[in-house]
Amino acid sequence: MNKLNFKYMKKGIFGGLTAAVLAATMIFSACNKKDSTTPSDKSQMANVSFYLTDDPANYDAVYIDIQQVEVTMEGSAAVALTPVRPGVYNLLDFRNGLDTLLLRADLPAGKIGQIRLILGSNNSVVIDGQSYALNTPSAQESGLKLNLQQEFVAGGAYVVWIDFDAGKSIVETGNGKYNLKPVVRAYSQATDGRIKGYVLPSAALVTVYASNGVDTYAAIPAADGYYMFTGLPAGTYTITYDAAAALYLDVTLNNVSVTYGQTTNLGTTTLVQ
Repeated sequence: MNKLNFKYMKKGIFGGLTAAVLAATMIFSACNKKDSTTPSDKSQMANVSFYLTDDPANYDAVYIDIQQVEVTMEGSAAVALTPVRPGVYNLLDFRNGLDTLLLRADLPAGKIGQIRLILGSNNSVVIDGQSYALNTPSAQESGLKLNLQQEFVAGGAYVVWIDFDAGKSIVETGNGKYNLKPVVRAYSQATDGRIKGYVLPSAALVTVYASNGVDTYAAIPAADGYYMFTGLPAGTYTITYDAAAALYLDVTLNNVSVTYGQTTNLGTTTLVQ
């Protein structure tokens, strides 16, 4: 069958982050027996965990240098968040439902306006054992802007995934040179639909596609055949098991339902010759 044009996604994001300081300094008024203290800002904050995840890509490794994450709440100035582990991440470590904690922070209650992911210059891709530098001028200068329409309630705890599409983000320019044009999105627990399953045999070299009529997403199964899509919009999908090995027949599943907050388990699909 002809390959589908697809937009990668996944968990259900994205390496290392250089230290940036969380602008959340608490200010207290001086007090004595006659004075009352100012209430702690913590009472107006929400705890948010940011995780990095990745869509599949047919490379040996994709190393991304994440320097800073800035979050802007509507009506507030941008907050520079302190990373858990600064450094370079191999995005291919976070496929098929895997992720890694980028940072955890207390943010003002309200609606998040924008997430800005700022990259450094130490980005590279490994192809057939050979490492190539990735040119990333736009990412270094202005950062990657991600929109997430999510309301944070004071006292609540939330999870946000930053989904970095490694396959769509690398562009070959010729003469052994590659550009990084990042395709990144963010989603939360409230907008996270998932599909998982197994496809066999591994000799079929299957790529799994999920299409909802608007977008088509792809997953490359692990060695044991396991695959997972994360961050899918709710709706009905067509799942296609596309075998690269010519001896095997492709399989299509129709009317697969995806609901936010749930994982649709498709079990094991076996391709035959």
